[in-house]
Amino acid sequence: MSITKDRLYEIIFEADTKSGKIFDIALLIVIILSILLVVLESVPSIERDYHDVLKLSEWLITGIFSLEYMLRIWIVQKPKAYIFSFYGIIDLLSVLPSYLGLVIVGTHGFMVIRALRLLRIFRILKLNRYIKEGAIIVRALRQSRIKISVFLFAVLTMVIIIGTIMYLIEGGENGFTSIPRGIYWAVVTLTTVGYGDISPTTSLGQFFASFVMIIGYAIIAVPTGIVTVELSKQNSKDASTQVCPNCLADNHTEDALYCNQCGKKLNQTQSLRKK
Repeated sequence: MSITKDRLYEIIFEADTKSGKIFDIALLIVIILSILLVVLESVPSIERDYHDVLKLSEWLITGIFSLEYMLRIWIVQKPKAYIFSFYGIIDLLSVLPSYLGLVIVGTHGFMVIRALRLLRIFRILKLNRYIKEGAIIVRALRQSRIKISVFLFAVLTMVIIIGTIMYLIEGGENGFTSIPRGIYWAVVTLTTVGYGDISPTTSLGQFFASFVMIIGYAIIAVPTGIVTVELSKQNSKDASTQVCPNCLADNHTEDALYCNQCGKKLNQTQSLRKK
């Protein structure tokens, strides 16, 4: 990358430098404003009275995001990797609806345009990129995904068993007309939501329901504990916001000079600054 690209890379993809932090804060403000515009446009009275202002503001924000999207493609070593990455797709979705609205015209396409414009709400997913603490949470969730998956599978198995037992206890009465209905009740009860649209009336059914409610409180605490442990591990690693210019991986420690995913050297400017 040229000196210009190195400097732009440090500003756009890094958040540990002063310029990077300013860029992130500015983007955060623009994202929040764009989300606010989408919300305000859904209010008929506001959209009617301030249509021109909202439209002008939206196109201004779309231009900013379009410029950011093109700059990211230009400065990365592998543009294709960025374009098809999670954030690359989100960045595209944040600007695409506005441009598609210019192509799809006519009365019949009006509802389609409205639906496409609502896709701009995906910009809220861009928020995490500009918050270092948010990246730590994402990494913790990623590290605990296997444990959580096993836990969810165990809960799913438990829900099926509980729903079947309750269907047998109530004998197909009191709303428990099928096993799927019993499973629905089990989900609502285990999560402590308790809609009350289905409830057991037999003594045995009520006793079993009480037991399920108690289990529900214990189940809620399990994933919280898993994620908390991973969060403590992430905090102890002193994670930085460095992004590999080759594979776009971002899970690096503060003193890292090489990417822990592809082995490529991290941004030279960033490395020299850390030394």
